[in-house]
Amino acid sequence: MRTEKRKIGDVGEGIACKFLMKHGYEIVERNYLRKWGEIDIVSKRSGKLIFVEVKTIVGDLSVIRETLDNWRAEDNIHIGKLKRLSRIIQTYLLERGYEGEWQFDVVTVTLDQTKIRTKVQHLKDIVL
Repeated sequence: MRTEKRKIGDVGEGIACKFLMKHGYEIVERNYLRKWGEIDIVSKRSGKLIFVEVKTIVGDLSVIRETLDNWRAEDNIHIGKLKRLSRIIQTYLLERGYEGEWQFDVVTVTLDQTKIRTKVQHLKDIVL
């Protein structure tokens, strides 16, 4: 059974894929999974492999999220998560024998269920 959190994450990943394709990215793979981690989206653009972590939250888009009480989607990426992502990316590169250029991006998705709107942000080339 899929939890409510997982269902929201799946919706966010679908929105992120559409966003990336609209901006010229090719989706190579989704949900690359090993015991020690998962890559949400593997994409390609201009010959470069791009690993994408998607973070989705449900919230009111009309509220300015500047206080410590309000979480932003990217706040869920902490040092432990970055270490796991680095390890799983290295696994992917080794398994595929890929030796070209690559980068790590984050796509945040905020779902506003009351207004039926979505806000997507693309944070590019994050250092692991």
